[in-house]
Amino acid sequence: MNFTRLTSKLPQVARASSLLTRPVRQYSSLKYAVPTICESPSSLYSFTEEELMFKDTVGRFAREVVQPRVQAMDEAEVMDKDIIDSMFENGLMGLETEGDFGGAEASFTAAVLAVEGKLSPPFMTVIALCDIHNTLTNTVIRKWANKDLKEKYLTRLATDTVGSFCISEAGAGSDAFALQTRAEDKGDHYVINGGKMWISNSGEAEVFVIFANVDPSKGYKGITAFIVEKEWGVQIAKKEKKLGIRASSTCVLNFDDIKVPKENVLGTVGDGYKYAIDSLNEGRIGIAAQMIGCAQGAFDIAATYAHERKQFGKPLASFQAMQHQFAQVAVEIESARLMTYNAARLKEEGKPFVMEAAMAKFKATKVAEQATSYAVEWMGGNGFVRETGVEKFYRDSKIGSIYEGTNNMQLETIAKILLPKYK
Repeated sequence: MNFTRLTSKLPQVARASSLLTRPVRQYSSLKYAVPTICESPSSLYSFTEEELMFKDTVGRFAREVVQPRVQAMDEAEVMDKDIIDSMFENGLMGLETEGDFGGAEASFTAAVLAVEGKLSPPFMTVIALCDIHNTLTNTVIRKWANKDLKEKYLTRLATDTVGSFCISEAGAGSDAFALQTRAEDKGDHYVINGGKMWISNSGEAEVFVIFANVDPSKGYKGITAFIVEKEWGVQIAKKEKKLGIRASSTCVLNFDDIKVPKENVLGTVGDGYKYAIDSLNEGRIGIAAQMIGCAQGAFDIAATYAHERKQFGKPLASFQAMQHQFAQVAVEIESARLMTYNAARLKEEGKPFVMEAAMAKFKATKVAEQATSYAVEWMGGNGFVRETGVEKFYRDSKIGSIYEGTNNMQLETIAKILLPKYK
């Protein structure tokens, strides 16, 4: 199935509209968002034509292209290459990337809606690849690479090459800056030695953003980001077998004397820790969107089933106890959704959003675990078997509270920003 690239569907007037213009980043001494005056306040369900088009088109792509292959990929624990190729063909792997580099040049909120919308059926594996590729790998290159690196890599990442973001290590999980991977200056190039763990997309990737320390004596201020091509010596040491998102490749990587040209240093030497923090803060909004889609997908299947399944002569959905549970979970999903939309808009407006992003991720991951667990219970035996797909939502939901910052780390972030204003 081949869909028209998303940007080509936008009317010329809409593309030129001020509504689609990215706001200039604003800096503030405040670390949390505050109310501001605007000429025309609107609800969090107000979107541009572009944003709704992304959501609708991605949903159709998911139903027609991805859904028929989900169960087979989960059983085989391998991503279908045809699906990856289709995502590139339809502009889904360069959502925020500029048009000059082959990207869709969408807003951040459009990317969030695409992530959320693709998950109506159980597509967590596919959206994990798409989300991490866009919100981490593409973002860090788009924001901090020089012109030559952008031209060389963003075009590939938007059109035919999967990227991977490599920071976690055996001793550097939540304490990400304790990483031990070393990059040694050899004059006209660096030599990277070390390894990474739990690296998403690494099985399919050909381009890796690797964080390594060029001067351990400086601590985290020695951490530097490098763009590394797989053929230079990136080794896949092991593919992990996981509870959920099984077709998503999560691998152990080894780096043995990899020579990296100095022109492949991403940004400034020693500023890698800044780039990692910034990218992960944005990425957490994407994870929240993933979890909302996961929760909503399980809810939709179970709620439909509750109207079809009869016990004691009437549908399950007619029992008051069941109705109250559905209502409570719906409230939780909606609250997580609005928190996520709000964090996305704050980010777009150049306002402080880190606390709101952490809150959205924390809330959405809790809601996803709750909603998917209820969905399995609501469907009884049919929820426990693989055929309906609900048990896959349940398994997939757990990763949300772990990757791109555990829930405990989100609470740490929230507290550090929130409490000082009460001193």
